[in-house]
Amino acid sequence: MGLFDRISRVVRANLNDLVNKAEDPEKVLEQSVIDMQEDLVQLRQAVAKSIAQQKRTQQQYNQAQSQSNQWQSRAQLALQKGDETLAREALVRKKSHAETATTLKTQLDTQSQQVETLKRSLVQLESKISEAKTKKNMLKARIQAAKAQEQLQTTMGSISTSSAMGAFDRMEEKVLEAEARSQAAGELVGNDLETQFAQLESGSDVDDELAAMKAQLTGGSEPKQLPEGETPAASSAEVDDELEKLRKELDNL
Repeated sequence: MGLFDRISRVVRANLNDLVNKAEDPEKVLEQSVIDMQEDLVQLRQAVAKSIAQQKRTQQQYNQAQSQSNQWQSRAQLALQKGDETLAREALVRKKSHAETATTLKTQLDTQSQQVETLKRSLVQLESKISEAKTKKNMLKARIQAAKAQEQLQTTMGSISTSSAMGAFDRMEEKVLEAEARSQAAGELVGNDLETQFAQLESGSDVDDELAAMKAQLTGGSEPKQLPEGETPAASSAEVDDELEKLRKELDNL
């Protein structure tokens, strides 16, 4: 492979790459439809021109055929009048117009085929343009959907989900810690209340027992009848001794 061939291939490859990158599908679709519509206009003009030529050829053929028939009638008239020379001349004119009519008929048949071919091409092109417009709208919708999806994926990719989820995890831990502290504080308050009520209940028993002992020690109260087998209450001196021992024991605690 020669150097110039390699350079040409590299240049064409780079140009194709640039063209591919520069192509916008929506713009290319729009331009394609515009080009097809321009072709349709040119094809309509060609059909109109062919039809006009066909009509002119048809007129010329009809005229040549009419003149051929007219000279045929004149030749017969001249022959009936006994003028063979005039009849011969009329037949020569008739032959000339008949040949012209034959040539025009061949041309007319060719033009008719061309017109029919152009008409079929025109109908096919109109159908293709209609189909292309529908397909263009569908493709444009798909292109726009693909671009939107690509933009969404790019946006999602640019968002740091790990850091966001890490923030949620940290906030969840803080909420759990706050709930634990609140629960612990509630339990402490409940324990304090239970302790206070227990102390009150305990103090009430002691007070009741102390009041009963005071009632027994008061002189004005009548001694109660002791049940059988129990000893009578201690004397005042013995009670004082017992109280003194109790005070000393409490002081040593």
